[in-house]
Amino acid sequence: MSASRSKYYKLSLCDGLEALDTFNHNTSFPFHFHPTFNISIVYKGIFQTRLNDKTANALAGTILITNPGEIHANPFEKDDSVTFFTFYVSAEFLYYCNGGKPVCFSSKVIDDDGLFAQLHNLRLLLIGGQTGQDLETGLTNALSELAVRHGSERIDEENNYTLFENFLKEENFSKFSLEDAARRFGVDKYKFLRLFKFQTGLTPNNYFILKRIEQSKIMLTQGSDLLSVAIDLGFYDTAHFCNHFKKFTGISPVAYTAG
Repeated sequence: MSASRSKYYKLSLCDGLEALDTFNHNTSFPFHFHPTFNISIVYKGIFQTRLNDKTANALAGTILITNPGEIHANPFEKDDSVTFFTFYVSAEFLYYCNGGKPVCFSSKVIDDDGLFAQLHNLRLLLIGGQTGQDLETGLTNALSELAVRHGSERIDEENNYTLFENFLKEENFSKFSLEDAARRFGVDKYKFLRLFKFQTGLTPNNYFILKRIEQSKIMLTQGSDLLSVAIDLGFYDTAHFCNHFKKFTGISPVAYTAG
């Protein structure tokens, strides 16, 4: 099997579009979430997404979608790999493409040859450096079709974070203490872990690591160096930060910054 390789792109158009081009990826992503819609076109292999209550398998030639904030994992067996391209699209931009109306996707795997071809052609524009009006217009049209043909009106569901909502807003995610958090809720740390995972779908450790990773992207984009980011966000050193960054994003911080 050929070695895995990937390249990350960050653009100012389309409300800050980001994208990941990956060849022969074979490293599992643990349970995590994104603030964006993740729209992946699969070229080779089976791209599996595991949600709390089901597993979705996207074959070559199909589109895999996760909604913002949707907790999911992407497991890989030892000899498996997948080649894919992901568009990270802000909720605001996708809503704009949908005529200003909110939208979500209950079907995670979409089999639509025409839409796949449109997204593939947009990938070719992007990796070819043609990141101007043609790309923005093409993506707007493609996302509009995606929303109309495969989306549904978003229904405000009961917030899974009900018990911890204020706590998560107030907590300093770079200095989280399990013992202190449990004490604030008047329970032992083991019960706090069970309650937290029940409410959020993640362990506190993974939740706050993800929050730190998202903050690190902002800091890197603003020009902060690796050591400053690592120390400011509570990682032991740059190696510790880089390992976690790649674990949850699939690329290194250096590759992200170079995008």
